[in-house]
Amino acid sequence: MAASNIKKQYEEQIIPALTKEFNYTTPMQVPRLEKIVINQGLGQATQDKKIIETAINELTAITGQKAVATLSRKDIAGFKVRKKNPIGARVTLRRDRMYEFLERLIRVALPRIRDFKGIEGKLDGRGNYTLGITEQIIFPEINIDNIQKLLGMNITFVTTANTDEEGYALLKQFGLPFKNK
Repeated sequence: MAASNIKKQYEEQIIPALTKEFNYTTPMQVPRLEKIVINQGLGQATQDKKIIETAINELTAITGQKAVATLSRKDIAGFKVRKKNPIGARVTLRRDRMYEFLERLIRVALPRIRDFKGIEGKLDGRGNYTLGITEQIIFPEINIDNIQKLLGMNITFVTTANTDEEGYALLKQFGLPFKNK
């Protein structure tokens, strides 16, 4: 299996650029993308169990890796949630699948968002970034005719960066379309 273009770009262009920008002494100091976690919280699933199955199938189609249901940890009567009931779906991508998903996200899915002007550049303080998407239909793997409900998702990019500045520089080099600060 051939390496994705974005992985080659990381090895050939991004590592030297970040080494020069932050004056790293060894390539092992250069931050890298550790994993991408895609999470869907499905509060409506307490009333309709088919929503979980649909969400798992859609996440599996989008990522190319089997999604798992997330279970509630405790009873919450106000939300009609029982302990160990499925209330969401998630996938953790690493290595080649992670780079393939990132490439499809940057080059195909994000440009399909209506009135897209870039994404916010606020990281979490440790060099990680979470992107919220309101509709799953921006991914070409989803057939719009089969959609019963529009579902949003959170995509978290976990990096080995020590600071937000390093994480931002890494994600900007990958090609994430941040709004200008």
